[in-house]
Amino acid sequence: MISLKGRNFLTLKDFTPEEIKYLIDFSAYFKDKKKKGEPVDELRGKNVALIFEKTSTRTRCSFEVAAHDLGMGTTYLDPSGSQIGKKESIADTARVLGRMYEGIEYRGFGQDIVEELAKHAGVPVWNGLTNEYHPTQMIADLLTIKEHKGELKGLNFVYMGDARYNMGNSLMIACSKMGINFTACTNKKYFPDGELVNQCREYGKESGASITLTEDVMEGTKDADIIYTDVWVSMGEPEEVWSERINDLKPYQVNKGAFENAKADAIFMHCLPAFHDLKTKIGEEVYRKYGLSEMEVTDDIFESDRSVVFDEAENRMHSIKAIMAATLGLEMKK
Repeated sequence: MISLKGRNFLTLKDFTPEEIKYLIDFSAYFKDKKKKGEPVDELRGKNVALIFEKTSTRTRCSFEVAAHDLGMGTTYLDPSGSQIGKKESIADTARVLGRMYEGIEYRGFGQDIVEELAKHAGVPVWNGLTNEYHPTQMIADLLTIKEHKGELKGLNFVYMGDARYNMGNSLMIACSKMGINFTACTNKKYFPDGELVNQCREYGKESGASITLTEDVMEGTKDADIIYTDVWVSMGEPEEVWSERINDLKPYQVNKGAFENAKADAIFMHCLPAFHDLKTKIGEEVYRKYGLSEMEVTDDIFESDRSVVFDEAENRMHSIKAIMAATLGLEMKK
């Protein structure tokens, strides 16, 4: 029996394929319970702290609803509500919160921050997103793929766009651990770090997954089962990078041409938010400055029956529930 009690959840590099599969199955278990209206509030009396140095819609809502469903209380600390790293060191903050809460979520900047929290907290720490990794999104994504494709092993997964940071890194790790062939299809300036690529190729030797880096859209998307993208400019990056990113990444927009080259039943995924129309302030601003009405994905693909982005968004809640439950000592019941 797999037990993850007391474990931190900082990056999927720390978990075996069997443990990842357990979390996917546990997520599906909680999703089934939610659909049936069956309570799962076995963690009544426990409380978790949610530290958000970067704001979020899906991550915050997922943690709060998941914790509530499990019977737990939450304290949300927004960028102005915590002294972490300002008036109080990360280590001291961890030791204080670890005395008051059964678990701590962190969403913010460097991976070193969440690692430092985990080192000193004495309770499970969950990475809600750092610059380098986004592991809770991965369990949701893998659950979504399994729901639509049946199995994971042997699928062809293509990530288009900037593959250097949390999403590209985490998806490459997740695919290589679970036997999914991973392709980063982008300008070579945006390929993932070579050391991590080599590490994932080692994982692939065990799982049967391949890792491919290509600048050729037709080569990259050929026979794809899943095409995935993310925003071209991440939260908090300066405005000056927009022009460069748009110029470099426009050829890697997920559009009809890319999908016609993929398998007939290929699905589209995106961790959201997505700039596929002009219905956001940033979308309007980009259109005024650069004449682009759609960025990383065209609206026809985003709104098509191939798009599973809202299944994926919902699955954040179920997967986060599984991650918290498993690391706080609950086990999946038969």
